[in-house]
Amino acid sequence: MDVDQLIAFLSPFLAPLLSRTEEAMSNAVTGFGEAAWQQAAKLWERLRGGVEERPAAREAVQDVAAEPDSSGAKAALKWQLEKVLAADPALGEDLARLWQQGVAAGVTVTTVTASGERSVAIGGNVSGGSISTGDRHIGPPETG
Repeated sequence: MDVDQLIAFLSPFLAPLLSRTEEAMSNAVTGFGEAAWQQAAKLWERLRGGVEERPAAREAVQDVAAEPDSSGAKAALKWQLEKVLAADPALGEDLARLWQQGVAAGVTVTTVTASGERSVAIGGNVSGGSISTGDRHIGPPETG
């Protein structure tokens, strides 16, 4: 199981998964779709027990839930999940199986990184639009 992919996928879902309020779950479904929400819920349900057994892992999950874009919080969570998975190989196998089911169902994660001055990252398609890095325009002619 690729822990980085797991974290990238689960990060935006952790707050609603932890709160379990109807409003939070509804917002997650609206924002990410029913299939993605169901996949996140399955993965979390299987992972939750291992996380709850380790206070540091619980704290790392809570930190990512509070700040899903924090690279520091994600790094701490990665370290803790690696420990959880090392202690329970069956958990890793189950998560890998659930992950593959999600991939087969079309629920996948695209990790996109833009690095460097005026870089651009696109996770999907850009059609009919334009891309600007600040010094060069690519796309339809600019107007106005």
